[in-house]
Amino acid sequence: MRSYPALAGLRIGCVQYLNSKPLIHGYEGPVIFDHPSGLARGLVAGQLDVALVPTFEALRTPHYTLANDVGIACAGAVYSVFLAHRGPLAELRRLALDPASLTSVHLLQVLLREYHGVRPELLPLSAFPKEADAALIIGNQAIEFRQQDKDGYQILDLGEEWKRCTGLPFVFAPWLMRPDLPHAAEVADDLRALKDYGVAHLDEIIEAEPRDPAFTRRYLTEHIRFKLGEPEKAGIAKYRELLAKHGFITDAQTPLRFA
Repeated sequence: MRSYPALAGLRIGCVQYLNSKPLIHGYEGPVIFDHPSGLARGLVAGQLDVALVPTFEALRTPHYTLANDVGIACAGAVYSVFLAHRGPLAELRRLALDPASLTSVHLLQVLLREYHGVRPELLPLSAFPKEADAALIIGNQAIEFRQQDKDGYQILDLGEEWKRCTGLPFVFAPWLMRPDLPHAAEVADDLRALKDYGVAHLDEIIEAEPRDPAFTRRYLTEHIRFKLGEPEKAGIAKYRELLAKHGFITDAQTPLRFA
C-alpha cells in the first residue's frame, strides 16, 4: 500500500456508489461519504477540501480546480443512470427525479429538451410510479432496479443516449478542489495515483462486493471509465453549452482549471 502525502490532513468527500470505489480503494485516511448533492453542498460550504462531485457543480460555479485525467465517466451505456418509463418519450408528461445528483437531473432534462422536444412536469422521486409517468434513477438503487426487472419498464440509459446524440463521452463526476487549496498539482497527482492503484486492484474490489462478481467486473470495466482526457473534456464542453442554452447555468465562458 503506497502513501498519498498530498492528501494527508485534507477533508476528502466521496460517494458510496460502486462506481467510485476504484478511485478511493487505496486510501487509508479519513473520508466523508455522502450522496453527490451532499458533497457538493459540503464543498460550497467550505466543509470539504476535495470531493468527488457532480460535473454540474463544476459548471454552475466554475471557480474550482479539477483533477486532470481522473473522474467517473462513460462512453456509451453507463447502466446505473437511466430513465425508467412506459410508452413513447414524446408522451412523457410527469417525471420523478432523484435529487441525489444534479448532473444526472440536468443531463436528463437537456436530453429530453434538446433531442426529444419534451418538457415534462417535474416531481419528487416519491411520486413514482403513482403520479409520475417515468423516473430518473441513479447509483446503487439503479443497479438494483434493473436487476430486479421492475414490471417491464423501458430503460433510457443516459450515457448511451448522450453518446448517440452527441458522439461524445459523458463525465458524471470529477474530483473538485477548493480554489484556494495549496499544492493543487500535488493533490491531483495523488488522486491520479490513487485511481491507478484502484484500477490495478480491481480484483480486490470485486471480491469485497456482495454483488455478482461477473456483473461487478463488467460494470467497472465496460460501463464505467475513470479517465478525464481530451474526449471527456469535449463531452463536458458540450454539456456546458447545452446547460447554458436551456437556462440551467449562466456562465458558459469562464475556462475550467485542471491540475
